[in-house]
Amino acid sequence: MGRSQRKLVDSSLPDWLAKGRVAWLFHPQAGLSDRLLPRWIFLRALAAIYFSAFFSLLFQIDGLIGPHGILPAQRFLSAVQGATGALRFWYAPTLFWMSSSSPMMMAVTWLGLIASVAAVCNLWPRLSFFVCFVCFLAFVTAAQDFSSYQSDSMLLEAGFIALFFAPRGLLPGLGIASPPSRASLFLLQWEWFRIYFESGLVKLLSGDTQWRNFTAMDEYYQNGPLPTWIGWYVEHFPHWFHAASVAGTLAMELAVVWMLFLPRRARLVCFFIVTPWEVGVILTANYTFLNYLVLALGFLLLDDPSIRWLLPQRFRRLLPEATHPEPAPISQTPLSIVESSDESKAEIPAESRGFASFPATARLFVAAVLLSWIGYATTAEMIRMLWSDLPLPTAPIAALEPFRIANQYGLFAVMTRGRYEIEFQGSSDGQNWTPYPFRYKPQPLNEAPGIYAPYQPRFEWNLWFASLGEWQQSNFVALTEERLLENDPAVLALFNANPFPQAPPRFARAVLWQYWFTSMEEKQRTGNWWKRNLLGLYAPVVTRQPDGKFGAVEWPEPLAPHD
Repeated sequence: MGRSQRKLVDSSLPDWLAKGRVAWLFHPQAGLSDRLLPRWIFLRALAAIYFSAFFSLLFQIDGLIGPHGILPAQRFLSAVQGATGALRFWYAPTLFWMSSSSPMMMAVTWLGLIASVAAVCNLWPRLSFFVCFVCFLAFVTAAQDFSSYQSDSMLLEAGFIALFFAPRGLLPGLGIASPPSRASLFLLQWEWFRIYFESGLVKLLSGDTQWRNFTAMDEYYQNGPLPTWIGWYVEHFPHWFHAASVAGTLAMELAVVWMLFLPRRARLVCFFIVTPWEVGVILTANYTFLNYLVLALGFLLLDDPSIRWLLPQRFRRLLPEATHPEPAPISQTPLSIVESSDESKAEIPAESRGFASFPATARLFVAAVLLSWIGYATTAEMIRMLWSDLPLPTAPIAALEPFRIANQYGLFAVMTRGRYEIEFQGSSDGQNWTPYPFRYKPQPLNEAPGIYAPYQPRFEWNLWFASLGEWQQSNFVALTEERLLENDPAVLALFNANPFPQAPPRFARAVLWQYWFTSMEEKQRTGNWWKRNLLGLYAPVVTRQPDGKFGAVEWPEPLAPHD
């Protein structure tokens, strides 16, 4: 962008506003010109994560919340409308108010998928990320039990802030003319910090003895939602390794991440500590896109000088030279880069300045209000973790809750003490039962656990959470049994195969197994990665009665405590 064009852009703000602290925090033209490469990397990664989220929904959304799915969105939205009336659009912000049919759901998913590809290609990034955000929010709002994950909240929060972080324009390249505003960069770094620090806090506040006696990682690799084959081997490391992992986790979450607020060199050291750690988590467990997003946010600890040496020489020349330390705002120095000479002022006719300043001022106002709102809500939520009785205004926090763009995090507050698996079975006679094979969950004992993330099999993921409690707490299990009695194609697509292709079974049930990793000796002798024990019936045995309604023919006995 030429010099005169820069003056025109910057002069679109009134002088009193361009020179103020608000512009210094929220206006891109007063932004950080030495964060262009980390921003480019982060936004490409964010777009790829959106792609993985929408790609997984292509094969699942109809079976999860379609008209014939397990938890139809239409029923949920009707209940919301009855409870909230005209406020339903705020409390349930979703495009599926227009229609919750299968074609509409697939259209929204494809639209999000296309927008994520455009964002990866850096094509009109602000618009592309806006479409991604709206489409993903549409699903998360309507998906009920299938979107109650912290990873979804993390993506929505990062995706919303990215609307102010991304460069303007159709093909902005590195966005040299539109550097990242200080506020948007800080809030993304703040999200990264809170994911770690709040997770450390909940480990201490929960009182879980496993974190206190350094045994939390002893069976972690086996008991997570979807283990990997690498995790199988790490599980067999000696106890001192797992105890050291506990100490390292607590140290990183409660201490190391504070290096974000230290000078540049400390931030770089922090990056090289947390990044290998995240890679290790990705390889040893399938936590969907959660760790990929945290890994991507970590790149915002870097700056251009720290990575520009990786670029070919011809591209390095395009980057502005950055100076360190970063300048602080002072009232005597204009925060706009408008030239103060009479010649520069003459380039913009006086009669056009008022008209040009209105949309620029409006954009700055919207950015300042929304980003400040998120900053307050997230800070207040973290403070309340420690001092719940502190009289902080909660209305701003509650108002943002439906959009999940200002969240409280806390991973692994309490470690699970066993691995339990729900298995669906069908029968034509009520005596001989055939299991429905899963796509990703452990089931065959000789099948190695795979690496699937960032792909998220939401149905199987939810079954892991359901297995830790009673079936009454997860009504989607019994509803799945009913769909299996109908041979519903959308729900059957969530499984790897249909063992009753000719006609649906007469009976369906869900049983509960406990699984363990085999030992090294057992695997060498049998070839099995797993061993298991049947604990009993998890949910009622269901059949279809002559009148077409579903009824239970056997009820489960109370299961022994398992968590």
